[in-house]
Amino acid sequence: MLNRNAEALFWIGRYIERAENHARLIDVHYHIQQAEDFQEEGHKWSRLIDALGVREEYQRQYAAFSEQNVLSFITLDLGNSNSLFSCVHQARNNLRTLRQQLPSELWDIINGFNLWLAEQSVADIMQGPHPFYQQVKERAAMFLGAEQSVMLRCNEWHFIESGRFLERAENTTRILQSVTSSCKDKDINAVYTLLQAVLKSVSGYQAFRRYYADAMSPESILEFLIVNHQFPRSIRYSFHKLEEHLAKLELDSSERGSGHEKVIRQAGKLKAELDYMEKDEMHGDLIDDVLGSLMLSCQKLGKTMEGAFFRREGAFA
Repeated sequence: MLNRNAEALFWIGRYIERAENHARLIDVHYHIQQAEDFQEEGHKWSRLIDALGVREEYQRQYAAFSEQNVLSFITLDLGNSNSLFSCVHQARNNLRTLRQQLPSELWDIINGFNLWLAEQSVADIMQGPHPFYQQVKERAAMFLGAEQSVMLRCNEWHFIESGRFLERAENTTRILQSVTSSCKDKDINAVYTLLQAVLKSVSGYQAFRRYYADAMSPESILEFLIVNHQFPRSIRYSFHKLEEHLAKLELDSSERGSGHEKVIRQAGKLKAELDYMEKDEMHGDLIDDVLGSLMLSCQKLGKTMEGAFFRREGAFA
């Protein structure tokens, strides 16, 4: 497989997952607002910009933080390379270069998703943020469903899935970082409310209750989202699937080498660390170190994959 094709596939997986996770992160933010309606308006929205890591880019365009400006920037602004619309648009452009190699259903779904977003305005979002972002999640799920149903289990599929699970691990970490930073100096009831909102945003509330019934605590919620081995959006599950897809890549002798082995070792090391992580590590300030380390590891692994599989010039990301 050509390096540029492998890179395009990897980023299709990342961009679709990123679009869905941005919708989930915004959903978390609205839940947090309901629990913190006493906070100053600008701070509420600047925190969402910080969670996405785009403060500098935002401040180039806007002098203040408001609901309308923030939602426009992170959802529909094509000038912001990490906006929800930009992610879908870039996934579409990458898939367009591979239309002859991938099932036509994938193109139809992603092209329709892109056209729908192009027709939206910030006024449409503000009329009903929750229904709007629910539609985003449903359209992303439609793409995933088609990909799972009709793609051959070959290198193309494994590269898309590798990108998807690396992005999922990073974004679950990002959501938890955003919420745990909001939990500082709050009483246990407020902390529980915020983390419960996270569970609902990742569609994990009912699954969590199957494990813990009524014995809900912040530590249990963090444990579930970080190290649970069965919940598909946990960080541990994501790394298990990532390592599995990396190991199943069928490379010829000229493509295999130290880079591929290094990627598998890094993913395996992260998986092992999560397999043996103790619940005590998720108490108090220790969780900040855990999440910070996981975020750095995700970013490092992404760079290692770039060096191992993808061409260096003209990146798709």
